[in-house]
Amino acid sequence: MPKSKVRKKVKEQNHIDQLVEQQEHAHQLAESPKWLAPTMVAAFLAGLIWIVIFYVSGTSYPVPHIGAWNMLIGFGFIGAGFTLATRWR
Repeated sequence: MPKSKVRKKVKEQNHIDQLVEQQEHAHQLAESPKWLAPTMVAAFLAGLIWIVIFYVSGTSYPVPHIGAWNMLIGFGFIGAGFTLATRWR
């Protein structure tokens, strides 16, 4: 039995509505939060400054008495920056 033209139009309209909803949802996901980029840059700079201070001070600052662990802290800040960079759109 042949299908009516009304059914075809309704089916096509439903398909178009689904596509519009998917595009709107994709657009919402495509935007980064406003805080992400400044926080990412701040983490990179904090790690860089931490490591530079460690080397310039002759390995006695920014936190005295922990020695080479200062390097780990600096690279931790940089790692946090890279982690945030993966979420940036």
